Amino acid sequence: MSFDHLTCPRCGAEVKRYRNPVPTVDIIIETAGGIVLIERKNEPRGWALPGGFVDYGETLEAAAMREALEETSLHVTNLRLLGCYSDPARDPRQHTISTVYVAEASGVPAAADDAANLAVFPLNDLPSELCFDHRRILDDYLRFRERSSA
Repeated sequence: MSFDHLTCPRCGAEVKRYRNPVPTVDIIIETAGGIVLIERKNEPRGWALPGGFVDYGETLEAAAMREALEETSLHVTNLRLLGCYSDPARDPRQHTISTVYVAEASGVPAAADDAANLAVFPLNDLPSELCFDHRRILDDYLRFRERSSA
């Protein structure tokens, strides 16, 4: 059996296997002191925006709110779309497409679920090394903020 085909369990015919990118969300959570980043518990380890995979039957917005709550214990509101990021190499585990939101939050931030740690970073003192393409995303966010305030 080849990797680009599946075998039909009913008739035994080979059927083409389609590989599609996996949808994910990331959330830039704005607070008075900066933005919330998590330190990932799982590979790839390091600092990252809160986020994760979209469940089947779930909207992107619902996934963003769920992931934010699961990883940071924060309820996010006022979701605003920053952009979509689709570089096939953005996640070393598989090809993902991330829809990135900017949001406000209420509650007390606390690391949970896939987050080993959590911190609020001032925008002028972000970690130099971030997981995935989150440095690019945050650079886009900073440019977006500059345009919005001009």
